Amino acid sequence: MRMKRNQKGFTLIELMIVVAIIGILAAIAIPQFSAYRIRGYNAAAKSDLRNAYTAAQAYFSDNPTGVATLALLQNYGYNPTVDVTVNPAGLTAIGGGPMTSVHASGDTTYSCTFEGVITP
Repeated sequence: MRMKRNQKGFTLIELMIVVAIIGILAAIAIPQFSAYRIRGYNAAAKSDLRNAYTAAQAYFSDNPTGVATLALLQNYGYNPTVDVTVNPAGLTAIGGGPMTSVHASGDTTYSCTFEGVITP
């Protein structure tokens, strides 16, 4: 098939090269996207643990002999994130714990000591 004068377009080989380049870029980007999602899930778990610790400190300022529970922490400002599980683990004003946190889709469990030190 001949092209007429002044007729413009892409050849089949040019289109195949563009499709191949897009495929290579997608193959690189998709695994990175998955890693970013997991890091985001882990960050949510760590953030929830920090917020629960802050709520526990507020609770202990009012109730120095109390034991922190998830329901009590919610009364003191802790607002849990969907799919994040925080376990106060018997945290008291004089010790106990550690509190733990994990996201259902994350790959890291975080723990927080009575002093507020968060470790993966």
